[in-house]
Amino acid sequence: MQEIIIDEEFARMFPVLDERTGAGLEESILEHGCLIPLVLWNGILIDGHNRYMILQKHDLPFTTMSLEFASRELVKIWIIENQIERRNLTPLQLSYYRGVHYHMEKKVVGNMTGRNQFKEELAQNEPIPQRQSTADKLAVQYNVSRNTIKRDAQLANALSAIGEASPDVKMDILTGKTRISKVQLKELAAGGEEDVSAVISQIEDGTFKSRRAKSEMTNGEDSTNDFDEIEMQPWEMQFIKMTDEFRRVLRGHAQIDDTAAVKSSLRQYIDMLEDLYRGI
Repeated sequence: MQEIIIDEEFARMFPVLDERTGAGLEESILEHGCLIPLVLWNGILIDGHNRYMILQKHDLPFTTMSLEFASRELVKIWIIENQIERRNLTPLQLSYYRGVHYHMEKKVVGNMTGRNQFKEELAQNEPIPQRQSTADKLAVQYNVSRNTIKRDAQLANALSAIGEASPDVKMDILTGKTRISKVQLKELAAGGEEDVSAVISQIEDGTFKSRRAKSEMTNGEDSTNDFDEIEMQPWEMQFIKMTDEFRRVLRGHAQIDDTAAVKSSLRQYIDMLEDLYRGI
């Protein structure tokens, strides 16, 4: 069996699967085998960490495929794009990974060689092609505004600083185990090591409290969403408002003996949403 190198930085880029999803993946692999090759870069695993752990646990065979990249930054960009396409990520997770993508893209552009030579070889009367900014490029790719990408970059800085001091706290934030608003993360990005250390200490000893925007409070109750509305797209905000309204209707009008009727109505609504999802 091929020896595979585990790079901790790559392995920690995305949260581990929750217990239910992990159990489902394990059951599928035990029944059908590993149908998707593990992806390697110079012998380092860059896709398939959860599958690899299951395969090792049961001593099962697997196949691999190798990809070529010129740098670690390009590997990270590939991992992010690949995983965002596959996973159903939370708004906070999406913001973080878009921000990481932004920083990696900037490094790749900054490390490009031969740019000055290229400019010198152009005729003096020939205009130099204008390069699209990284923020504009990613805004188009992820269908958000360039300002959103800039804010995502700040958020990624804050979470990266937290991760350098405590990878576990960073992962708790990304998985939603620890709630922290985007506003607080932006403040941390502008602060120093002492601010980051203070927040980590508060999270670890259980005294940390997330500050929520007023728009996240509905009828005196905490909204289930913990993100600042000004960071969201209009359709994201509308979805949250619709969900909160749906809950209020159920709490205000549904009775215990209405369970069967409520479930039937919910199933019809879910089917309608699935049809809408498939049509996007």
